Amino acid sequence: MKRRHLLTGIGALALGALGLGAAATRSHANPYYSGPVTDHFNGTHFFNPEGVPPGRFTDLLKWQFSGERAEWPKQFPSPYEQAKPEKLINGERIKVTMVGHATVLIQIAGLNLLTDPVWSERASPVSFAGPKRVNSPGIAFEDLPPIDAVLLSHNHYDHLDLATLSRLVRVYDPPIITPLGNDAIVRQEIPRARFETRDWGESVSLGQANIHLTPVHHWSARGMRDRRMALWAGFVIETPAGKIYHVGDTGFHEGINFVQAAQDHGPFRLAILPVGAYEPRWFMKGQHMNPDEAVRGKLACNAGFAVGHHWGTFQLTDEAIEAPIQALAKALVEHGVDPARFPALRPGQAVEVPPLPAA
Repeated sequence: MKRRHLLTGIGALALGALGLGAAATRSHANPYYSGPVTDHFNGTHFFNPEGVPPGRFTDLLKWQFSGERAEWPKQFPSPYEQAKPEKLINGERIKVTMVGHATVLIQIAGLNLLTDPVWSERASPVSFAGPKRVNSPGIAFEDLPPIDAVLLSHNHYDHLDLATLSRLVRVYDPPIITPLGNDAIVRQEIPRARFETRDWGESVSLGQANIHLTPVHHWSARGMRDRRMALWAGFVIETPAGKIYHVGDTGFHEGINFVQAAQDHGPFRLAILPVGAYEPRWFMKGQHMNPDEAVRGKLACNAGFAVGHHWGTFQLTDEAIEAPIQALAKALVEHGVDPARFPALRPGQAVEVPPLPAA
């Protein structure tokens, strides 16, 4: 297959974090967070208990030189027009609208919540290089309803976009609910941003909702010297209308975190799960699920309905652009799950979440 520039996609963003940063972080204090040692924080770095660490620099080079990267089209327009969400009147309704990649608008219990908002053209530390979006955001920024809170899962560039957060703070001034350390990153550029920063197992009250931060199997880095210095998390949104389990990025990790989420918070009316950015498996398995694992995750967390995100907008990994939806369709059949209960969303697509099936 045709090769693009050596360090495209996630390789370009992770070069320092996966290679040079691995040595550099040992001699530098954590610039983002200081706190007690826990089962997932050693005093300087966060980690996944009994988990798989992110790859080494040599692994990154092996991947980048493999020549297995599929060629994405320059444009992959959504069949859905840009949505113009209206306020939900019925308090029992849950509606999810896809913006793109890991950015979704969740409307529940009178709240408008945005996950990992990215409206920028590139998921990159610079505006002139790095993964470029191949479709427009599914909601024009100007058509957003008033945003009550932002759920920020971790600090990778395809999830934490300072330009978009700056616009949101300027227009809506929403609280940003995020795991430990990410507030310090944003405040460097947006000092007036408001935060609710929590550890795994801690919660934030917001209107009729309680938002719980839960473990996921991932990692973090913005540059060459801050690898695993800010925490990553999933979110459980608990409301009178039901519970939502949202995961920005995670490895399957033998289903441990999904089972724990079900035990602590389930059952879920909705799970929002990543289904893309998973090839090659030898490099990505510890940090990103594939569609089969996403279906297994839905079942393990006891979710009545699920939607897939994290595919089809930014090319970060090797798989072809439509491979996730093809693999998801196959996995749903193999696991006996009704395909209508786990769509992979396209930008502009809005889904009304059905009630939980009767026990």
